Amino acid sequence: MTHHDVPGDRVDNGIHAAASKALTLIEDGTRVGLGSGRAASVFIGMLGARLRAGLHVVGVPTSGRSAENARKADIPLVALGTELDITVDGADEVAPNLDLVKGWGGAFVRERIVAAASKRQVILVSERKLVARLGEHGRIPVEVIPFAQWIATRELTALGLVPSLRTEHTNGQPFISDNGNLIFDCAPPEPLPDGVAARALERKMLAVTGVVDTGLFLGTVSLVMVGHEDGHVDTLYGAQ
Repeated sequence: MTHHDVPGDRVDNGIHAAASKALTLIEDGTRVGLGSGRAASVFIGMLGARLRAGLHVVGVPTSGRSAENARKADIPLVALGTELDITVDGADEVAPNLDLVKGWGGAFVRERIVAAASKRQVILVSERKLVARLGEHGRIPVEVIPFAQWIATRELTALGLVPSLRTEHTNGQPFISDNGNLIFDCAPPEPLPDGVAARALERKMLAVTGVVDTGLFLGTVSLVMVGHEDGHVDTLYGAQ
C-alpha cells in the first residue's frame, strides 16, 4: 500500500481473523462492495479463495487498486447499478460510537458511494485503529477539485484546520485520487470531543468551496470487526 497508511501498521493476525469472520457474512449470490486498503485486500484475497471453492458472488470495487486485487482473486466485477448486499472495508480511526475516519489510502469518495449503495457497511480493523476521539492521529482527509485548491485551502484554514496537500512519496508530486482530484490531510487543533463536534465539523467542511467529500464517516457502520493479535475478534454493532 502507500505511505499514507498508519505508521508502523501491517497486516497482522488480527486483520486476518477479522477478514475470516467477515467471510461468514457472505452467502451464495451476494453482491459485495469491495473496499480499499490493507484490511480490504486481505478480505478480497480470502473471498477469492471461497469463489474458487464454489461460491458465487459479484463485486463492486471502490478503487483501481481494489479492482486489481479482485481481478487477481478471480472475483467477477460489475458496475454499480443496483443495491449491494454488503460492503466490506477498513478504516483509519474508529471512535467508541463507531464513527470513523477513512481515506488515508485516498479512496474514500468511492468508498462512501459504494457504502451508501449497500444494505450493510462492515468495517475490519485491528485494535490499533480504535481511538478515544476522532482526529487523534492528526489528519482528516478532504478531497478537493484541483481548480479550487487555493480557495479551499483558505476556507479550510479559516475553520481552524491545518490542511496539508497530500503528495506522492516517490516524486513529491500531488497525490491524485481516482476521481482526478487533490487530497488535503486536515489536522484539527485537537481531537474531536464527541460525535456532535464531528458532525458539526463535517457540515462546515462540506460547505467549503470545491470540497467533494471528507473522510469522516459518521453513523454509516453496521458492524465493526476488531481483530486482535491472539486471533479473537470483537464484533461491535452500529445503529443500522
